[in-house]
Amino acid sequence: MKHPQTHRKNQIGVIAAAALGVSSLFYSPFGGTEEGDQYLRPDIVPAPANNQMTPDRVELGKILFFDPRMSGSNWISCATCHNPALAWSDGLPTAIGVGMKTLPRATPTVLNTAYNRIQMWDGRAPTLEDQATGPIVSPDEMDQNLDDLVKELSAIPGYKELFEKAYPGEGINKQTIGKAIASFERTVVSSEAPFDKWRKGDKNAISESAKRGFTIFEGKANCAACHQGFNFVDNGFHNIGLKKTSDMEDEGRFAHRKVKVLKGAFKTPTLRDIALTAPYMHNGAYRTLEEVVDHYDRGGDAKDNLDPNIKPLNLSAQEKTDLVAFLKTLTGKHTAITVPKLPN
Repeated sequence: MKHPQTHRKNQIGVIAAAALGVSSLFYSPFGGTEEGDQYLRPDIVPAPANNQMTPDRVELGKILFFDPRMSGSNWISCATCHNPALAWSDGLPTAIGVGMKTLPRATPTVLNTAYNRIQMWDGRAPTLEDQATGPIVSPDEMDQNLDDLVKELSAIPGYKELFEKAYPGEGINKQTIGKAIASFERTVVSSEAPFDKWRKGDKNAISESAKRGFTIFEGKANCAACHQGFNFVDNGFHNIGLKKTSDMEDEGRFAHRKVKVLKGAFKTPTLRDIALTAPYMHNGAYRTLEEVVDHYDRGGDAKDNLDPNIKPLNLSAQEKTDLVAFLKTLTGKHTAITVPKLPN
């Protein structure tokens, strides 16, 4: 018989799986995988105690995510920048905000943000719930006053019903808006990739080149120093020596934590579905994985506050090819999603 707490956690994961049309999110009923493999998916999609996932909360969050009325202009939705057809990003070097303003940072994918312990490129949002409302109120992104948004949503009968079902007695407010969007975002998880099949025993799931690339990833290239575990992140911040792409200096994590080594440091992004999320880096500097590998191979470009893990790698041409082959095995099949009907 399953422990009641374990059973409840598994039910939460099944909700996320059902929302994305995948059969299961679990490899073990307990806190790891049956094989104890750090690279395989954890048994649960984590959620805070005050915002456990339910079908009603996921449905509401999905509707809010796709509704352009969430913005001050009524034409920008969360999905405008985090487009499921573009791997939950936008395919641009850097984001486009309100009034077609070009922003200084790339749009990160929403994929697997449920597993992050801190959110956004500079870590200014500690939780997914905090992150959810950040772009809404940003004057450069969706430019919406939250008090005005609450009034607008409260005037729509369909939303009043949806919020009451999802958060009985809590009403429509900043907190429930953020919690609902976060609940939907927790269902945006990567599908099984060839790499996962290989780790679970299918020797033919990836090429010999990719297998060599994984050895390089963990060894000579030292990628695993920052890209760790199932989601290939360390939840840390690193200055990787990128050239400036504009005259304005982006301090990254340093703007929120005044530690010298964090100047120009940005959060380690997931490598899941990496073949689909170009351009790469926080400033969209590179269009291809080959360019990314070349950057690390030469030990970065700008040397100020460079992370100590960034050093010349001296990879051969074959080693670079193998490393890229491995990275491409982290991309799974596209999961279809239906755009919801908006309430009125």
